[in-house]
Amino acid sequence: MEILSERSSRVVSYAKLHRAAVRRAEGRFLVEGANSVTSALVDARAETVLVPEADSDRYREIIDLATARGVPIIGLTGPAAVKLAETQTPTGVFAVCPLLDVALTDVLAGSPRLLVVAVEPREPGNLGTLIRCADAMGADAVVLLGDAVDPHNGKCVRASAGSVFHLPIARDRDVDSGLAAVRAADVTLLATTADGETSLDDADDLLAAPTAWLFGNEAHGLPDAVIADADHRVAIPIRGRAESLNLAAAAAICLYASARVQAK
Repeated sequence: MEILSERSSRVVSYAKLHRAAVRRAEGRFLVEGANSVTSALVDARAETVLVPEADSDRYREIIDLATARGVPIIGLTGPAAVKLAETQTPTGVFAVCPLLDVALTDVLAGSPRLLVVAVEPREPGNLGTLIRCADAMGADAVVLLGDAVDPHNGKCVRASAGSVFHLPIARDRDVDSGLAAVRAADVTLLATTADGETSLDDADDLLAAPTAWLFGNEAHGLPDAVIADADHRVAIPIRGRAESLNLAAAAAICLYASARVQAK
């Protein structure tokens, strides 16, 4: 197995993939961690796997899987692994993968029944959690609208626990045109708001149809114009004393409700 040091031109090139502009220019991104690398291999997304020479026994299953899939395996020195790592405690295993973006038109052409639409999400960890929740609840795709964080961001990929590889992720920088495209595909737009006219408890008829849940970012929620433009505004009943729910909790509750109804 070839071993690369921290001075290798390839290691330097891989480390630059931590920057969004470089990822866009090269059409690839760097994945860190056993869960994410395994998911990339299982879903045939990994182009190259990188493992520290000293950890080859620890990651034997990943090495065997990569070998079986015909994916090249490259060894790293300890300092090279540290150079590639974004985490304070490097996990030591990486994969280089092509970008995951798919066209929104392709997503909508598949007649989706459940979409997760994130409007201008800014925090990569929250977006990764949202993608993981969408995957767990059987959503057909995640759509990112507006000035959204890059889903290939390392923190987002790690927070998704591999789910970024399991379902399509589409992006459209124009919020209005993205929402119009979803609605034109006969998908009902549901906005989550504290004062929504429809309670989630009474929304089963809505959830049985093809729907897209709209979620805003942690700091500001959904823009007022997006809330007004939604087909329905749905409130999650809060029976305790908490004033509100964070994005991850609200998404999990709403998507579980959709999954429950659509499974009937």
